[in-house]
Amino acid sequence: MLRGLERRLIVNFLEISVFFSIFVSKINSLINLYSNMKKTILTLFAATALMLSSCMTPGLGTTSTTNSSNDVLGTVLGSVLSNVLFGGSLFDQSSILGSWNYTAPSSAFTTEKTLTRAGGNATVTNMNSSLASNYNSIGINRSNTSFSFLAGNKFSAKVNGIPFSGTYVYNSQNGEISLKTSTETIKGNVIKTQKGMGLMFDSTQMVNLLQKEGKVSNTAAVQAVSKLAKSADGARVGFELTK
Repeated sequence: MLRGLERRLIVNFLEISVFFSIFVSKINSLINLYSNMKKTILTLFAATALMLSSCMTPGLGTTSTTNSSNDVLGTVLGSVLSNVLFGGSLFDQSSILGSWNYTAPSSAFTTEKTLTRAGGNATVTNMNSSLASNYNSIGINRSNTSFSFLAGNKFSAKVNGIPFSGTYVYNSQNGEISLKTSTETIKGNVIKTQKGMGLMFDSTQMVNLLQKEGKVSNTAAVQAVSKLAKSADGARVGFELTK
């Protein structure tokens, strides 16, 4: 009789263990689902905010065309794919070749962890908005800022209309790039964006690029850009380029 009771207790224990395992698995699934939904909601919130901001711009009225709304939404959601440098979509050695012209500011974080700590994709949207203002103050635009990567690891570039050239080394495994000029080596990161290429740098490298190579005299704007790059751990700032 005792043996029968022992067997029954063992069976009950095993049944409880199985139930508990299933319960824990369901809880973990719900946690993961919540986390993914949270990221999606934050992304859509940032996109909606930017769309509303565009629609309410003075002089444009309170409405916009369907195409312009889609462009704004595409820009925000497209940039989500490139907000993390390490683990993002990279170019191979041949795809980087060609002439790339500045089209917009670009910013990102080194890892998903640093991006999350900084506040997520909404933070990147705010950084790009601040960069745009400072780039306008400096005078950076499509006609005076570009990078050309040539066969034989040579490059030529213009920043704020000032030309410079040299050699480059690109690592297609992690997106790191080094631009060696006659006076210095500037290290940055390259990643694919929705429209083309993101070329980004940390605070020190970006200041060198703007002041030493681009001869930018607007110190206040340069320091503001530098401050953005130092605003959070793992932050990088730079340019979105298209062919």
